[in-house]
Amino acid sequence: MSHTINDRIDVRISKEQKELIKYASVLRGFKNLTEFVVYCANAEATKIIKENEIVLQSFRDKQIFLDTILNPPLANDNLKRAQMNHFKFIEANETDD
Repeated sequence: MSHTINDRIDVRISKEQKELIKYASVLRGFKNLTEFVVYCANAEATKIIKENEIVLQSFRDKQIFLDTILNPPLANDNLKRAQMNHFKFIEANETDD
């Protein structure tokens, strides 16, 4: 799978940062520093986006749940029938204490 390189990012870092990043890239077996930096930046960007999507879904789910609790929908026929069956069951199984 080949990737077309058609954009560029210029970054200024300290000598110490470059040596640290270069050392890590060697430890991981990357061919060169650029390959390592692109890999790490892409992996971190993907992770951040996924985390953000999870937070947004969680927040949306909380909003939907809270709205349903505060503004419950009207009972449909099936729910009314289930409620009546439940009341009949409870009434039939009541014990005199």
